[in-house]
Amino acid sequence: MPTDTRPADVYRHGLRLLLDKDIPAWVELWHDDGVLEFPFAPEGWPKRLAGKAAVAGYMRVYPDHIDLHDFPELTIHETGDPETIVAEMRAVGRLVRSGDPYEMTYIAVVTVSGGRITRYRDYWNPLALPQDGAAEFAGSGR
Repeated sequence: MPTDTRPADVYRHGLRLLLDKDIPAWVELWHDDGVLEFPFAPEGWPKRLAGKAAVAGYMRVYPDHIDLHDFPELTIHETGDPETIVAEMRAVGRLVRSGDPYEMTYIAVVTVSGGRITRYRDYWNPLALPQDGAAEFAGSGR
């Protein structure tokens, strides 16, 4: 856990943990009642995960499907709410099953209170998702 609990620092630390494939430590950044939302999720895919346990269950197999290598583009915007940031980023890596390249652009609206993520709205484009490996993870119904 970073010693500075500003939302931007918590978010950057979380990205480092995802690159390190340390999902348990990433989940520890979450408040027990934190909510992860996917506003653009297609029908049949999870749209809302309520609580740290639900987030942990969803993310536990992430490294088995997507091998993240870097976030080469990251811009974090402060908002009028000191607990909320908007992050624009690009993730690159590979799909574990096929070995094909993985690249996704994200916009996330993240709220952090007391050093813990309380709300994370992940605006990613499911139409850009490769149909091998990553789609299985994202649409798994967890």
